[in-house]
Amino acid sequence: MTQPTRFEGTSSYIATEDLKVAVNAAVTLRRPLLVKGEPGTGKTVLAHEIAKAVGAPLIEWNVKSTTKAQQGLYEYDAVARLRDGQLGDERVHDIANYIKKGKLWEAFTSPELPVLLIDEIDKADIEFPNDLLQELDRMSFDVYETHERIEAKERPIVVITSNNEKELPDAFLRRCFFHYIKFPDRDTMRDIIEVHFPGIQKTLVSKAMDVFYDLREVPGLKKKPSTSELLDWLKLLLNEDMPLDVLQSQDPSKAIPPLHGALLKNEQDVMLFERLAFMARRNP
Repeated sequence: MTQPTRFEGTSSYIATEDLKVAVNAAVTLRRPLLVKGEPGTGKTVLAHEIAKAVGAPLIEWNVKSTTKAQQGLYEYDAVARLRDGQLGDERVHDIANYIKKGKLWEAFTSPELPVLLIDEIDKADIEFPNDLLQELDRMSFDVYETHERIEAKERPIVVITSNNEKELPDAFLRRCFFHYIKFPDRDTMRDIIEVHFPGIQKTLVSKAMDVFYDLREVPGLKKKPSTSELLDWLKLLLNEDMPLDVLQSQDPSKAIPPLHGALLKNEQDVMLFERLAFMARRNP
């Protein structure tokens, strides 16, 4: 078994020590790495960065509510074959012409060891993870229409992300190496910001993070702002050349942050914030 380079993060992705340990353990065991965490904590980007770090091609399977496990293996287009048969098309004599390869097929037969990302697995039907158990375990499956077996010469590196929208089956969890990406603390967040905005003014970062972390603590907030939203907000603050005194207040109930549309993403949270600011002005 070829052992890829150890994952130590990349110049564009700040990985905590426990995340590095989880990635390298999953790669060594060749078990799927199941990554959970708040939206915006870098779960999907992680697979891209692992592929970049170990020099592997990335194969992405973006799961939707309508996605079926079979689509990851292959799909047989019987309707197209019937239509071609009626039209007398020569292609109809080879059933392989009507087999569409899925992402697992691509990963199993890739000439280079790939990273396979199964993104947002909890969006699909509850049976979806169970339906993939055998294929992910054995790293092989049968194509019944052509009587062939598709088998991985080497187990691909599999990264599976979940937003915790549904509980995943125990049998599926047993086969994975699990890691929960915690929301970045201030030191980690400062490193992330420096990657995206090299040389950014430290005072601006400090004040912006005060507002951001206090905002996340506001009781009753429906959607807490994420890392990606903080980065968007900082980009806007820099673009608008916002004076620092606008960000002086550390209490989010005292005033609505400038350009708050980058941080607050639904009307309930904006209304809650406006109500808190109004009450604070009435009761100084």
